[in-house]
Amino acid sequence: MATLSVTAPQRSVLGGAMIIGGTIIGAGMFSLPVVMSGAWFFWSVAALIFTWFCMLHSGLMILEANLNYPVGSSFNTVTGDLLGKHWNRLNGITIAFVLYILTYAYISASGSVIQHTLREMSVSFSPRLGGLLTALVVAFIVWLSTRAVSRMTAIVLGAKIIAFFLTFGSLLWHVKPVNLLNSVEINPSYMPYVLATLPFCLASFGYHGNVPSLMKYYGKNPQIIKKCLLLGTLMALGLYIIWMLGTMGNIPRPEFISIAERGGNIDVLVQSLSQILNSAGLDLLLTIFSNFAVACSFLGVTLGLFDYLADLFKFNDSRTGRFKTALVTFVPPIIGGVIYPDGFIYAIGFAGLAATVWAVIVPALMARASRQRFGSPLYRVWGGNKMIVLVLLFGVLNAAVHILSSANLLPVYR
Repeated sequence: MATLSVTAPQRSVLGGAMIIGGTIIGAGMFSLPVVMSGAWFFWSVAALIFTWFCMLHSGLMILEANLNYPVGSSFNTVTGDLLGKHWNRLNGITIAFVLYILTYAYISASGSVIQHTLREMSVSFSPRLGGLLTALVVAFIVWLSTRAVSRMTAIVLGAKIIAFFLTFGSLLWHVKPVNLLNSVEINPSYMPYVLATLPFCLASFGYHGNVPSLMKYYGKNPQIIKKCLLLGTLMALGLYIIWMLGTMGNIPRPEFISIAERGGNIDVLVQSLSQILNSAGLDLLLTIFSNFAVACSFLGVTLGLFDYLADLFKFNDSRTGRFKTALVTFVPPIIGGVIYPDGFIYAIGFAGLAATVWAVIVPALMARASRQRFGSPLYRVWGGNKMIVLVLLFGVLNAAVHILSSANLLPVYR
């Protein structure tokens, strides 16, 4: 066991917060208005806030457990030592599934966005080729180093935030209270649809694979990493709420039924907003923003998968070792994106189920085991056992909701 002494490189909190925020705020947010249209705005915001709170604390629980191990140790090492081989095997399967399927989702989304972007320029382009080219660029950046990902994410996220406020300044200016309050429907029902939104909310706050990466970046400095997680997740929550306000305030609730029937992918939602607002400038801003959104999440998610696989297969950090890790990271989802390029919404939904295990349930169990064995001398999440129980219950609820939805036992807004 490595020493618990803290080594803290003097690096800005902003870089880590950008990695977390960039991982969370991405293509997944485009699914939220579609899947939350049944619950509509106010109930959806409540679901997002509750999910943010639980997902922030599950990430802090990963940090608490990880601090007892050498820098560079990922879930495979920590889970195996604290919870045993059976939990480690289950956790490894769900981590790989979630990160691989999210990587596939962003390849699918990037192909869709690039096709829509070039279509606006009267250029025909295959979404398969767009996804493939984007994946190769991201693979090269991740292969270079974590610092390269941090710098590129900061650039892309900064540009995305500028595009976000330019875009949503226009969207918010056009918000109609009649849409936001859903005055067009007589006696609308919202509550039956709230539960079904939770797995999508959970998947939209997925950053947990990056906690070990931040340990490699900052060393054993829990206060700095805690600030990164808090700032990054709060940034995501705020932008999600603005995004819901901008979309649901402009698109009437019944219109989302046809958007979902057309697949609910990014280009469909952007087209619907453009048609309703009838603004070429806004269409351009939405297109630019969607490109940055996909790039940001793509970088963050693949960094988490890259570091997990490097730890799992014991590939070293040399150029050759990183190349091997890059191959294992990117080849499977690239193949999936070429074969089936339109699976964005479905992929996000399935990611929510598997993420329940490794991003919610396992972190709570790890924090409990860590306290029993080590006492968590460097950092302990506040709230004691009650917080662990709350996070566990949140995970079980999400798993149950996804199973019920898959069995068509929950109502669907149509």
